[in-house]
Amino acid sequence: MTGSADTGAERDPEQERRADRKGGPGHGVLLALALAVPVAKVAYTVGGGDAVRDVFTGMEPANWPDVLLGMVITDPLLGSVLAVVISRVVFAVLAARGAVPADRGRAARLRRLGITLLNPLAFGVIVTCLFGPWWGLGTALCAFALREGVVVEYRTGRRRPHRSHGDRAHGASHDPRYDPPAWLRRAAAGEQLVALLLTVAVLPVLFFASALDGQAWTSVVACRVTDGTRTADARLIELSRKGNGVVGWNLDAEEISDGSGCTSTKSRYVREPWWRS
Repeated sequence: MTGSADTGAERDPEQERRADRKGGPGHGVLLALALAVPVAKVAYTVGGGDAVRDVFTGMEPANWPDVLLGMVITDPLLGSVLAVVISRVVFAVLAARGAVPADRGRAARLRRLGITLLNPLAFGVIVTCLFGPWWGLGTALCAFALREGVVVEYRTGRRRPHRSHGDRAHGASHDPRYDPPAWLRRAAAGEQLVALLLTVAVLPVLFFASALDGQAWTSVVACRVTDGTRTADARLIELSRKGNGVVGWNLDAEEISDGSGCTSTKSRYVREPWWRS
């Protein structure tokens, strides 16, 4: 994400442009969350310590992203906010590299509209497929609104895209005739504050709330587990598939087990949420 709202003090456009080009605080926050949250989710769900190492070993490295993916696609609020934040970060990076046309020609207007609408619509479709049309519509509208502020900033020249020497022939980096009304300028400044709050406050809270909610990140299955000569029924958190069976974390024995004849259970809850324990 980019900086905070303009409260009257003069902002440094060059500093903000550099932040946009690198993805801003949003890039760093997303990276930190992608690394820390899956480990926190596994640690709280299975109990931490050696159990965490056993689970990640049983999942195999190629399956580790499944923890993060499982959290996002099962929580509508988390998935929608993450989609809005990613849409804003991607657009800020593209705008800092000159993707927002500044002139008033028809082709420029169509291109500006296209790059402003395409990504929010794509995320809206994804969220609709996962959580329903109202979540998808809300996600698309929020993502579009947070992009409009970026467009205003670059078209008015308050921020200027980075251009290499070979790009200078493409014209001015902003439109000197573009003079949006005062309310739109204020909205653009407010958009930055909203985007910053979503990224550095709301999104981390939602991620860690999901990590500590006591639900497994994937299916919990009831299987037949054989240990030596003894065979028993057990609940497993599915980690990977092996032939006709499942490799999973055995919630009863607290170890990795191979299960066969597995059937899905209705609930993914394996323990009380952190705030109730």
